Amino acid sequence: MSSRVKLLFAEDEPALGQIIKESLETRNFEVTLCADGEIALKSFHLNKPELLVLDVMMPKKDGFTLAKEIREIDDSIPIIFLTAKSQTQDVIEGFTIGGNDYLKKPFSMEELIVRINNLLHRTKEQKKSLSVNFGAFNFNFPKQTLQFKSDKKVQLTHREAHLLFHLVKNKNQVLDRSLILNKLWGNDDFFSARSMDVFITKLRKKLKQDPNIEIINVRGFGYKLIC
Repeated sequence: MSSRVKLLFAEDEPALGQIIKESLETRNFEVTLCADGEIALKSFHLNKPELLVLDVMMPKKDGFTLAKEIREIDDSIPIIFLTAKSQTQDVIEGFTIGGNDYLKKPFSMEELIVRINNLLHRTKEQKKSLSVNFGAFNFNFPKQTLQFKSDKKVQLTHREAHLLFHLVKNKNQVLDRSLILNKLWGNDDFFSARSMDVFITKLRKKLKQDPNIEIINVRGFGYKLIC
C-alpha cells in the first residue's frame, strides 16, 4: 500500500500547475492536478485527498467558493490558498472561509513544501485532542463545536477552532502573538495580525455567556484566556 500523502492541487495555469505537481511528486506526495474549481470539487469527492492547495483565481469556480463548499462537507481537511492577491480583506476572507494558510505568488517550492508538512503534522496532532471543559463551556476540537452548559452546540469555523484550541491549551497564560501567528498563519505580518484580531473578536462574542471567561489583550505580548 502506498504511503504517499494525497494532495488535491487546483491551478488554472497549465505550465505552473505541472511544474508544482512534478516538484511535489518528487517529495513523496501523490498529486491530483485540476484546472478549475468544478473539476477540483469532483476530484475531492472521488479521491478523498488529505490536503488541498487551491489557487484563488480560477475559472468556473474560484478557490474561495470551492473552499466554502468543501467546508460544508469536511471541516477538518487542511486548505492552503495560492494567490497573487495581497489586499488585507482577501487574506481575511481566506481565513474566515476556513483556510489554514495563505501563500502569495510568487513563492518558492521549499516554502510550499514546508507549509504543507507543517499543516499535516499540526492537523494530526490536534485530532488527538478530545473535548475539554473550561468555565461553563465544553469545547470539542475534533468536531469544532462549543457548548455553553446545556445550550445548543455552536459550530465554530476551522480558524476559530484552531485559535481557541491554543488559547484553552494555554489558559491563564499569555499566548505569544508572534508565536501563534507563525504557527497558525505561517507568518506574523500585518495581514495575518489583522486576520487574527478579527477571529479574537469573534471568539469573545461566543464566550461572553460566561462572565468568568475573558480573552484579554496583553499589549506587546499577545492574548490570555482568563478562566
